[in-house]
Amino acid sequence: MDSNWENFLKNLGEWRGSFTKISPDGEILGSTPSILNLEAYDNDQAVLFRLRRFDSSDYDSSPIQDYQQEYRFLGKENIFFTTGAFSKGTLQVAPFTEFGAEYGFVDNDRRSRLVQLYDKQGNFITVTLIREFRTSTDAYERPQLTVEQLIGNWEGKAYTSYSDLRPSAVCSTSLEIQDRGNGYLEQKLSFSSQVITSTARIEGNKIIFEKEGTTRQILLLPDGNSSNVPLQLQLRKPFFVEAGWLVKENERQRLIRNYSEKGEWISSTHVIEYKTN
Repeated sequence: MDSNWENFLKNLGEWRGSFTKISPDGEILGSTPSILNLEAYDNDQAVLFRLRRFDSSDYDSSPIQDYQQEYRFLGKENIFFTTGAFSKGTLQVAPFTEFGAEYGFVDNDRRSRLVQLYDKQGNFITVTLIREFRTSTDAYERPQLTVEQLIGNWEGKAYTSYSDLRPSAVCSTSLEIQDRGNGYLEQKLSFSSQVITSTARIEGNKIIFEKEGTTRQILLLPDGNSSNVPLQLQLRKPFFVEAGWLVKENERQRLIRNYSEKGEWISSTHVIEYKTN
């Protein structure tokens, strides 16, 4: 298995795209064009990160932001998987502090990144979707994700890395999503001998689960993306946050960050699943 750093290097290149801010209801609030460069040097022992953002679609104009940083190591909160996919975010949930999580998927000449942000009161307030295309390629954007694309049976593998540095784990996963009619879905998720069944209602581009006083929302987004979060963080209660990307019609990837009842980040999981029917 490749190291965290070797997996990070799978993101190298120049990526042109945009940062799109989206409300919790899925309303697009605005977009900013961007160019991201990740360049390795010193025999791949260092990476120069450069992000430029623009106020128009003209990449040749002067950037309104030009940020650079050198990486020679990665913090424990940055977990990279074998495809180059990654997740990072807040290590400890605490009262009156903001909480955030970032995810990135890589597929050949495409990258898709997503940032979820909560305010200091634990309210989910915004999603930023970052769609990126390797420069000088014919990579294209996927359509907005739909409920119909999710319905069916999905089989795959889940790869989990732990915050306490115990060995990574791999397990088989099974996800069955059925249309129950009248605007409702039923979901059955199986992994590590656990089976979790839940029912959700469909509200436009949102899938909403309500259970034990917690409201969880899957937001269906452009380019085959999705954001899966509790709308309110509750102290002393474990939770997870998740991003998904429909890479192909029959392949979906998900990245999950798990937190304990103490608000501690405990693991990150990358799921690669394929639609069987």
